[in-house]
Amino acid sequence: MRRPSILSRPLPSFALWEKARVKRIPLAFEMELTARCNNNCRHCYINLPAGDREAKAREMDFGFIMDLADQAVSLGALWCLLTGGEPLLREDFAEIYLGLRKKGLLVSVFTNAALIGEKETELFRSHPPRAIEVSVYGVTSKTEERVTRTPRSNQAFRKGLDRLLKAGIKVRFKTMALRSNLSELAEIAAFCRARSADFFRFDPMIHLRIDQNQVRNEEIKNERLAPDEIIALERSDPERLGALERACDSYFLPERAARDCRHLIYCGAGQSSFLVGWDGRFALCPSLRHPDCLYDLKQGSLRQAWEQFAPRVLSMESNNSDYLEKCGVCPIVNLCLWCPAHAHLETGELDKPVDYFCDVAQARSRALQDAVRGGKKDKSS
Repeated sequence: MRRPSILSRPLPSFALWEKARVKRIPLAFEMELTARCNNNCRHCYINLPAGDREAKAREMDFGFIMDLADQAVSLGALWCLLTGGEPLLREDFAEIYLGLRKKGLLVSVFTNAALIGEKETELFRSHPPRAIEVSVYGVTSKTEERVTRTPRSNQAFRKGLDRLLKAGIKVRFKTMALRSNLSELAEIAAFCRARSADFFRFDPMIHLRIDQNQVRNEEIKNERLAPDEIIALERSDPERLGALERACDSYFLPERAARDCRHLIYCGAGQSSFLVGWDGRFALCPSLRHPDCLYDLKQGSLRQAWEQFAPRVLSMESNNSDYLEKCGVCPIVNLCLWCPAHAHLETGELDKPVDYFCDVAQARSRALQDAVRGGKKDKSS
């Protein structure tokens, strides 16, 4: 008897996602287990010291997390991402992880891998996560520790990573393209791709801290690459450049220039996913931390946050002519890091343009148009 053929398709291609967006079903959510981290990375938007007692005291406890998970599942959630800070700093991480899985959730984990010991390796081997994504900031100790500002962080990261790989646990990789690791990015990419046939990504766009610490924000700004450096970096990576070219049509939206709309949020935030912050506050996305856009889940239910509070945030409008005449009608806003969340982190307001983001978007636009014209010329010759 002939077996039916099985077609493998990536999850984002299923109609389920579009149905979820239309009906506002929260299929996925992120949960920050802590804001604390064992590293002190120069570019990080959230990390507090590992021993910060005040922060630890404000973290959600196990019972609260399990109750939120029940509420999320009742709303339709299927996926949960555990992040931080460094989520493995939680002494009850294993209980939380297994508790979420028992509720039927597909659980992913973001980690720097430095705290992966034998116990954590066995946990993930016996109960595989949907994905483990590891941050890599340098191949050499000098570069890694320049970013993390933590002695022997490279040694700890490699030891933890080796444990995962030797146990047969699939790992995805990511890095941030920073001033401090720019000279080693090619080596970082090679290191990651040699250890994962599944996934590697890098991001040259970093945003400011959610606690608005001005000293740390200056450090982040000093780590940012100039627009021409970002373009050169993206052009030098065939996978990155190819992905940008394939998605080119979604980056140029001439119809935006003719629109008459004052709404601030036009992305997918709050349509099929949400964030639960480390202190129990609900947000539409990890970056949107404006006080008017946060809901305290300790004072109300997740259903109230999703069905009543989130629509009010999504309906927010602007009367700022500077925004309405620039970002609001910009046809290349998808090439930019600008959004109300990042605008707030940069300027303190939800509807202010950010020159750095605009400069990067313009540079990317020129580079992509040149690449498209070059491709058409090659085909015609």
